[in-house]
Amino acid sequence: MTKREYIRSVLSIFAKSPFRPLHVHATKGGDAVRKLNEELSAYFACDMPTVLRLNNDVDTLEHEADIIKQTIRAELSSSIMLPVHADDLLNFLKPQDSICDECQDAAYWLTLRDCHVPKELEDGFRELMSRTLATVEMYELLVDTLSELLESSFGKKDVEETLELVSKVEEMEHQVDLMEKQLMKTIFEKEELLDGGGVYFFVELTKNIGRIADRTESAADRLRTMVLRR
Repeated sequence: MTKREYIRSVLSIFAKSPFRPLHVHATKGGDAVRKLNEELSAYFACDMPTVLRLNNDVDTLEHEADIIKQTIRAELSSSIMLPVHADDLLNFLKPQDSICDECQDAAYWLTLRDCHVPKELEDGFRELMSRTLATVEMYELLVDTLSELLESSFGKKDVEETLELVSKVEEMEHQVDLMEKQLMKTIFEKEELLDGGGVYFFVELTKNIGRIADRTESAADRLRTMVLRR
């Protein structure tokens, strides 16, 4: 599909619901994190060809997310009627778009160094990645409620359910943050098994994965503001 054709497909979705493209955009972020999860497993298996292939897949998803973001922004500059403030929607879109960006950074980082991962670090990274993915997938459920809110004209019960999901995303991000700190500690405890470059590589990888959850929590917070200020 060409870029022009892809933009047309996004516009057709936008015409049906102003919130639907936001969900499609969020799904691109979720798909990118799922690809990163696969890439991390391939890295632990020292399967660098698969690591490179999955990195390219993440690049493609990030590019598609950018097209959707640009299309949404262009549509908001027109006279389209929205059930929320346009500025709030744009402020929400920015951190949501950063989920793909952070995922792209982490995916690329894995291509830069051949695998040599102490078992204790592998277990920690698998847990960090698993919790991060769970946070992003909870966020996808949260964004999916926007269409339901629109259909119910922001009924009180639907709004409350949406806000409950925001709280769940925030709590899950907090758990990722705790896991990130523990993994950092483990990296330095295993410093003798790594050279200086190895310590730096795994510290940055930890930060990269953690930032995915950070951006997810920020997007959830902006979504709450958008809903409450409608």
